[in-house]
Amino acid sequence: MELLKDIVSFSGKSGLFRILKPGRAGIIVESLDEKREKQIVGSSTRVSVLKDISMFRADDQDAAPLSEILKNVHAKYEGQKIDTKALSDYQLADFMAQALPDYDTERVYLSDIKKLANWYNILTQYLPEIFEVLETPETPTEAGLTPEAGTAQE
Repeated sequence: MELLKDIVSFSGKSGLFRILKPGRAGIIVESLDEKREKQIVGSSTRVSVLKDISMFRADDQDAAPLSEILKNVHAKYEGQKIDTKALSDYQLADFMAQALPDYDTERVYLSDIKKLANWYNILTQYLPEIFEVLETPETPTEAGLTPEAGTAQE
C-alpha cells in the first residue's frame, strides 16, 4: 500500500488528508471528503502517516502494519460502509478480531477500532484505488527483480 505514504491524520482534526507538498510553515494537505479543502498543517502539529501506523498483536509479536489490517477488512467487507455508531462494544471487538485475529485486546482500545473502521470508510469512498493496488499480486519484475537466466556451467 504505497499510496498510504501520502495519507495522514493529525491531532485535533477528524478525518484523513492527502499530503500535497511541503510548505514554509508546515505541510499543505487536502481533506479526503467532498469539500477537498486545502490547508497548512503547522510543524508543531502531531501528524501520523498511515503507512507508519501499526496495531499491537498479542504475545509481544511484531505489530501489524495498517496496510495489512486494511487489506483484511477489505477482503471481508469489500467496500461496504461500516457503521461504527450502530455497533456495540462486543461487535466492534468482533470486527477487530476479523481484521486482525491476534490483536492485543488490552492495548488496542475501542476508540482505536472505531478509528480504523472510520478510516476504512473514508478510504473506500474517496480513495478506492488503494484497495485495487492491494488486490494486484506483485510479480518479481514489478518488485524490481529480474528472473535469472537458467544457464548451466560445467
